[in-house]
Amino acid sequence: MDLLTIFIAVTAAAVVLQALILVAMFLSTRKTAAKVEALAEEVKIKVLPTVELVHGALVDIKPRIEIIVANASESSTLIKAQVQRLDATVTDIVDRTRLQVIRADELVNRTMDRVEDATEVVHRTVVSPVRQVSGLVHGITAALEFLRNGKRRDGATVPQDEMFI
Repeated sequence: MDLLTIFIAVTAAAVVLQALILVAMFLSTRKTAAKVEALAEEVKIKVLPTVELVHGALVDIKPRIEIIVANASESSTLIKAQVQRLDATVTDIVDRTRLQVIRADELVNRTMDRVEDATEVVHRTVVSPVRQVSGLVHGITAALEFLRNGKRRDGATVPQDEMFI
């Protein structure tokens, strides 16, 4: 297993882990929002009709309603802060993932360049000399057979241009 495969696997695992964390954070935020909505609906259903029915007791209930509204406002502020933190976290994850993808791309490009360079070096230093030596050996063998038998192995004559590679 080469280094690139390991790096890609680790990056993929990190991205999946980050996605799972984001889903958990989203579900938690959604659950909190549902609780706040239920609380608001409960306040709307239970408190407001009571206020209308007991208009004379409004003076006594007013501080309680103000506390409830303040609590709802504070809850809203907390939820907004949590959403902002979630947004910052998602942005950070996306930026880090983008950076890792760029790094992986650069690594692959450098590796491919090195493989191409190595292929060229092998071709120049091994394959070309082997072909030349092979051609030389074939030429010497054909010449020796020609001198020994007076003709080629397969019995056909070879034009002068075909003897050279």
